[in-house]
Amino acid sequence: MRTVIAGGHGQIALRLERLLAARGDEVAGIIRKAEQADDLREAGAEPVVLDLESASVDEVAERLRGADAAVFAAGAGPGSGAARKDTVDKAAAVLFADAAVKAGVRRFVIVSSMGADPQHEGDEIFDVYLRAKGEADAYVRGLDALDWTILRPGQLTDDAGTGLVRLEAHTGRGPIPRDDVAAVLAELVDTPATAGLTLELISGPAPVSVAVKSVAGN
Repeated sequence: MRTVIAGGHGQIALRLERLLAARGDEVAGIIRKAEQADDLREAGAEPVVLDLESASVDEVAERLRGADAAVFAAGAGPGSGAARKDTVDKAAAVLFADAAVKAGVRRFVIVSSMGADPQHEGDEIFDVYLRAKGEADAYVRGLDALDWTILRPGQLTDDAGTGLVRLEAHTGRGPIPRDDVAAVLAELVDTPATAGLTLELISGPAPVSVAVKSVAGN
């Protein structure tokens, strides 16, 4: 299986790349800076240097061609201003989804945020972020050519993963180690029966594989 990950140098993406490569999958990560390439190679991923804030749909589709799945895990990051929430968290997600459609990649997983809502009110940076994420999610939901799954993790931590999660349409707020988010993404990529679902994720009682099978109806 070949998976292409947008935001390939992100903390969750690097963990996901390691997991996919370790199980024998082919994985590529889209990165903005060439100096990040070695970190991806170390994780077992093929680095693809491409700026999603300036690339065309055709350019991104070219990198996606032949993939079995696409994962959008890019983000403007906590230090960025409102403008980049719009250009990365929203516009780059929309671009990546359109490129997946053009490249014929049906399986599409997007890492969103708990509380993402296009109608979210407020003028703080985090409010803008939640609106941008919500607008990206709404756009992806409208694409019939994609078998999409939207994952909305709770408060991200760098604690060691436990492999135990709660994955449901609505979980309520709570923390989740990035390790466990990556583990859930690796399962979701491989579980097209979760297509059409928007899922919240926090730490909980169920092993990752059991939690994913449960929401997939197995």
